[in-house]
Amino acid sequence: MFDRGYVAARSGHSRGSTVDLTLYHLDTGELAAMGGTHDLMDAISHHGTPKITHPEAENRRHLHSIMDTAGFNSYAREWWHYTLRSEPYPDTYFDFPIT
Repeated sequence: MFDRGYVAARSGHSRGSTVDLTLYHLDTGELAAMGGTHDLMDAISHHGTPKITHPEAENRRHLHSIMDTAGFNSYAREWWHYTLRSEPYPDTYFDFPIT
């Protein structure tokens, strides 16, 4: 997974500026169809893949639009992964237990 670029030993997650997220329906609490599950390390997870349905692609575009407007950049290989453009700690990697 490291060699294929899906997992990094140090990333925006450990700088506190990257999030993994999805959409869900407020009325039902169900997750929106996104065309592949979170952390599916496959080409189907890439933005712009032709291998998903139109509604799934629309959901991805909607999430992308929301996050872009909020100041986040997407990661081309993972529809759920967004990093804050103006990172407050771009050179600091935090390492502490979360309990």
